[in-house]
Amino acid sequence: MLASLLIANRGEIACRIIRTARALGIRTVAIYSEADAQARHVRLADEAVPIGPAPAAESYLAAETILAAAKATCAQAIHPGYGFLSENAAFAQAVIDAGFVWVGPPPAAIRAMGRKDAAKALMQAAGVPVTPGYLGEDQSPARLQAEADVIGYPVLIKAVAGGGGKGMRRVDAPADFPEALAACRREATAAFGDDRVILEKYIRAPRHIEVQVFGDTHGQIVHLFERDCSLQRRHQKVIEEAPASGMAPATRDAICAAAVRAARAVDYVGAGTVEFIADASGPLSPERIWFMEMNTRLQVEHPVTEEITGVDLVEWQLRVASGEPLPRRQKDLAIHGHAIEARLYAEDPSRDFLPSTGRLDHLAFPAAARIETGVEQGDGVSPYYDPMIAKLIAHAPTRNAAIARLAAACGSVECASVRTNAWFLRRLLLTPTFAAGEATTGFIADHFDALTAPPRPSAALLAHAADALVRDAAGASALTRSLPGFRLNAPPDTCVRLTVNGEIVDANLGAIPQDRRIVRMPDGGLCAFEDGAAFHIAPARTDASATGSGGDGILLAPMPGRIIAVEIVQGQRVTKGQKLLTLEAMKMEHSLTAPFDGTVAALSATPGAQVQVEAVLARIDPAGEPDA
Repeated sequence: MLASLLIANRGEIACRIIRTARALGIRTVAIYSEADAQARHVRLADEAVPIGPAPAAESYLAAETILAAAKATCAQAIHPGYGFLSENAAFAQAVIDAGFVWVGPPPAAIRAMGRKDAAKALMQAAGVPVTPGYLGEDQSPARLQAEADVIGYPVLIKAVAGGGGKGMRRVDAPADFPEALAACRREATAAFGDDRVILEKYIRAPRHIEVQVFGDTHGQIVHLFERDCSLQRRHQKVIEEAPASGMAPATRDAICAAAVRAARAVDYVGAGTVEFIADASGPLSPERIWFMEMNTRLQVEHPVTEEITGVDLVEWQLRVASGEPLPRRQKDLAIHGHAIEARLYAEDPSRDFLPSTGRLDHLAFPAAARIETGVEQGDGVSPYYDPMIAKLIAHAPTRNAAIARLAAACGSVECASVRTNAWFLRRLLLTPTFAAGEATTGFIADHFDALTAPPRPSAALLAHAADALVRDAAGASALTRSLPGFRLNAPPDTCVRLTVNGEIVDANLGAIPQDRRIVRMPDGGLCAFEDGAAFHIAPARTDASATGSGGDGILLAPMPGRIIAVEIVQGQRVTKGQKLLTLEAMKMEHSLTAPFDGTVAALSATPGAQVQVEAVLARIDPAGEPDA
């Protein structure tokens, strides 16, 4: 077994690898950029080494710096995780040439599967079915247009070096082809430095099915069954499950056998995933499932395969890299139950999934789900990297039970003041189409408005929040000013006015439910959680001098950004229109001004702080009405 391991990654996957390595008695070395100096993976590792500034190009993609860190810490092996350098054949070769063990497939296999055109030609030769299309060397616009006309529309243009949806366009008619081709080539050149493309027949009702394969250095290759990753947004996976719904045993045998043939064609070693596209216009069948590409690394969604097989895939990676044979043979692998994973992101689905960065002032995960995360309460979500907070995984004897368990887990997520997509994930899991196993890769786009409509707090939640504010001295003072004759022992159904995520709403004081979670925030307000959504709640002022934008005196960040100037102090008197704060966002400076004459009653903004959209920055009390 390996003695020491450097993990050339960060966040959730670095923490995941550390956990298994520690269980195997392997010493772990973390690397970190300046932005990750206090990150969870740094805290968990036995040793940690700084590798450069926050931008990934200067740290997590700096191959020579990473190799130098491995040498300095006497690491025996390097695990790349996923993303960053995990599918970089040149880096894999450099690791091997430097005398380290590469925890991944041979560089030759990475190269073979790294180009979509070459990979598909190789798969055809190996007897793996590929999507009808054009893989030719003639890249002239005229030839590509002619081939598209033969394939038939709609047709898909894909960059040969593409990934993650970059350099990809759907074309519905011949007249649209030239413009789409030009756009695809520009994007491919910018992203990959290669403008070559392939053409594929566009599948109108596509499902994304993939097979987990594993090989060792002794010539053994097995599959660990399939996953369905059809719920995607802009070609990025959102929900993944195993096994695939509606997969008949004969179809499963066929697709898994094809995946093993694909792996054998490149003498594969380690963990890999063979991705297929299935025509779901009818029942899944081998005749309508075609090879798309192979990911030569561990997948983000690998936990669902672990849950249904009882296999620790990271342990297998480390054992295979140590020269051991695969721990199990094909006949020893079987499917047990159903597992589903949801990717929890720091983003706002109701604002076109705008990333939300900043400090995780409050973070609580449900106990009823497996959680894979790289953060804890008090950590931050950096603007420099992928904003995934965690993966939530549920396993149950049946698919319906797994869906219910994961939906409940998403609904129980508590995160403030960074926004998350937890409510969106819950809403997605509970759609009848997903429950029926009929969702295709276009489902989210086709139902975008309904799925991303902003969540609204229930009357019960508002009542709970109002009661909590009444019991708070400052909140009671503000609420009583908005309610003539208000008393703390007011009768049920007394109406109070609140600010909820920047909007003024009315709430009734009445029976208080016991199943709602509320936490107090550093800015003095409350954050209430319901069905995966977080609602920032504070008293709203209804004074005549405090109407319109900012009428309640609460200053909210209009977008994610960085505070670059704070020109006020708590207790200071300000006048309407006076500049209070400056926020830098989207490479522009935005000034926030006083909505009326008054006093700075609360100030949470500090220079240099990163804030998320609608973060409370300050509160202005109207002139003559300081807090009691």
